Amino acid sequence: MTDATPASETGDEERTALEAAAFRRLVEHLRERDDVQNIELMELAGFCRNCLSKWYRGAAEERGVEVSDAEARERIYGMPYEEWKALHQRPAAP
Repeated sequence: MTDATPASETGDEERTALEAAAFRRLVEHLRERDDVQNIELMELAGFCRNCLSKWYRGAAEERGVEVSDAEARERIYGMPYEEWKALHQRPAAP
């Protein structure tokens, strides 16, 4: 048997920590999968790395923290957006 607390019994602070850890893992996964293009994510999942950066910036604004679009994108992409595009973005299909 385990001494683990069921997720339904965790407090708000613990839930927030778990959600933050899951978000960080999602961002890490997307950085590892630089072969997956944003357009593919949008077509299949309805969101992409740029959406995550906008949600990040929006969450910061809700808390009174100023984060620019460029800063938010760099947090998600792990590098400046223009650098990521030059390294990983394929030309758009006709």
